[in-house]
Amino acid sequence: MRDSERVGAIIVAAGTSTRFGRDKLSEPLLGKPVLFWTLEAFATSPLIDEVVLVTSRGGLAVCEDIVDTLAPKKPVRVVFGGARRQDSVCRGLDALSECRWVLVHDGARPLVSAALIEAGLAAVRRTGAAVPGVPLADTVKQVAPDDAVVATLERAALRAIQTPQVFAFELLRRAHREVGVDVTDDAAMVEAVGGHVVIFPGDPANVKITSAHDLYVCEALLRARLAQ
Repeated sequence: MRDSERVGAIIVAAGTSTRFGRDKLSEPLLGKPVLFWTLEAFATSPLIDEVVLVTSRGGLAVCEDIVDTLAPKKPVRVVFGGARRQDSVCRGLDALSECRWVLVHDGARPLVSAALIEAGLAAVRRTGAAVPGVPLADTVKQVAPDDAVVATLERAALRAIQTPQVFAFELLRRAHREVGVDVTDDAAMVEAVGGHVVIFPGDPANVKITSAHDLYVCEALLRARLAQ
């Protein structure tokens, strides 16, 4: 890959796993930590030139063990995250070498596929910002603070957004410099600075682990993938 097309990846693994109740990224998934499978997908991808793994101080030892086990043939840097997710991504951006494109991925999505990474890098060339989305299967209702239904939303116009989210490096860096309010994903920051974010098809198997149930689902899906 030419230097002008260098691709970096930031894996965000600095959360507190509050909903899970313990460090979910260290939980065993077919005998290896959840985070092992996430990092492996990017460390072995021929489309990625460099990876930054953003962790908490408590997760440093696990991250270093995973990197040592994988022994990737590309640079993998481990850095400490910040108080908010967006602070952690910003520190990941600071740690990356200069690149044209950057993927930001949740460490708790261990089943990210090579096809999804490739699709994101193809889609980002349209506008400089692309995120994977999957159609909603359930009816979605907007509710008031007292749980009264306000509106039934048009499901066809809605998408559940996943990661990896893919951006032009300079666009994402600008968004992080200019947007100070709390956001739930990087795309919201890019939208706030006038960026045009497009959706590409997500993957229903790209599950984010937030509960023990999700871990069981990921184990079954990973077994099926490895058996193919």
